[in-house]
Amino acid sequence: MQIYKGMDIGTAKITEQEMEGVPHHLIDILDPQDSFSTADYQSLVRNKISEIANRGKLPMIVGGTGLYIQSVLYDYTFTEEANDPVFRESMQMAAEREGADFLHAKLAAADPEAAAAIHPNNTRRVIRALEILHTSGKTMSQHLKEQKRELLYNAVLIGLTMDRDTLYERINQRVDMMMQSGLLPEVKRLYDKNVRDCQSIQAIGYKELYAYFDGFVTLSDAVEQLKQNSRRYAKRQLTWFRNKMQVTWFDMTPPVDMELKKKEIFTHIAGKLEL
Repeated sequence: MQIYKGMDIGTAKITEQEMEGVPHHLIDILDPQDSFSTADYQSLVRNKISEIANRGKLPMIVGGTGLYIQSVLYDYTFTEEANDPVFRESMQMAAEREGADFLHAKLAAADPEAAAAIHPNNTRRVIRALEILHTSGKTMSQHLKEQKRELLYNAVLIGLTMDRDTLYERINQRVDMMMQSGLLPEVKRLYDKNVRDCQSIQAIGYKELYAYFDGFVTLSDAVEQLKQNSRRYAKRQLTWFRNKMQVTWFDMTPPVDMELKKKEIFTHIAGKLEL
């Protein structure tokens, strides 16, 4: 979601000062009204990997959506054959009538793996997964499993973890910090521009506050829902990466000597890549 302009606080977008002179890519490249698919991400990131590697530099991909990372590192292909506009429209109407959770539950019953990887608020991706099942008779997970899934790069996968209670407390604190830093007016600016029914607004932190501006919930309830959705998303992230990818995990549960931990991680990467 950091690809979208004007969505800085809610996506924890890195600041120029935090970059410390290190080039970062694919940030602020789209307007919030623009759509962006997994296939789009795959194409852009692979091009960037080639561009950076050709300069003799080591590209690093930082992110949390497992399917997007897999789409880049493995030889997944995306087909547009499984399209049914009528079905897609009917699912969109169902989402508007019954709510996003209704569609996500429908997907979870048919394709638990895809449901675990897709946030309930991301109605566009939920509908796409249901559309693939409807048109092909196979789940999105089956389509992915049937592909060769050969690793295309000499990649080192690093994950940071900590005990669950500490993680959840950090998430709650992060939401409070975002609110103090101006998340509410950031979302209000998008709301006032009538940015609606867009993929970007399905992001955690935006849809919850849209419900507040629409008058459906109180601000305190919206913030609590934001915390809950963030915790659930973190849990799904951990489950996905532990089950789907060969990640080396580093425990960041406090107290941690950050300098020693960074050295440990860098040593691991250098050993794997023979740097």
